[in-house]
Amino acid sequence: MVAIDGPAGAGKSTVARAVAERLGFVLVDTGSLYRAVALCALRRGVDLGDREAVEAVAVEAVGDGSLRLAADGSGATRVLVDGEDPGEALRTPELSLGASTVSAYPGVRAALLDAQRAFGRDGAVVLEGRDIGTVVFPDAEVKVYLTASAEVRAQRRYDELRARGVAVELAATLEEVLARDARDMNRAIAPLREAPDAHRVDASHLAPEAVIDAIVRLVRPPG
Repeated sequence: MVAIDGPAGAGKSTVARAVAERLGFVLVDTGSLYRAVALCALRRGVDLGDREAVEAVAVEAVGDGSLRLAADGSGATRVLVDGEDPGEALRTPELSLGASTVSAYPGVRAALLDAQRAFGRDGAVVLEGRDIGTVVFPDAEVKVYLTASAEVRAQRRYDELRARGVAVELAATLEEVLARDARDMNRAIAPLREAPDAHRVDASHLAPEAVIDAIVRLVRPPG
């Protein structure tokens, strides 16, 4: 089991996908689950700042299957919302901030914990998120804390959004990155932190392939 944690924008999703492909493991993007909860709540007209209402949405959505993880047949998993893959709808700035908000709610985390563990309990899996190595799977064999400077993460996010045709400002994007870091690191429930036994990988000045190689070597050392 490979647990990859780290702040938003560090490249966890891209790296985790490539690591899983190289190793032949199943990939579980746990961050998409929190984005999906935010999407479910918004679709139901629930204010993301209303903790009890959002928690109720999460419990109901997981319980009735309107929010679930499903294998996609290619060695990865995808999140289904109301029976459909939301695709890029989960990657908007609004849902990025929404995920940070709802992930701080104890009831949401409890509702999603079993879903994450169900996909990871058989091993040969790569999971990425904020608390995989500290809360979800503290006994994971390989833990990685993937990080990058706030400025680098903001530039990447800015470039990504501009490529999609979204009108954004770099300064505002940096503010959002810093605000999300503060929320993720200071929340009362499962704050973002580096596990004591995690391998720290700073991707600020590394090419994606170098990051991927480093993590693969942790799982399968040369020789």
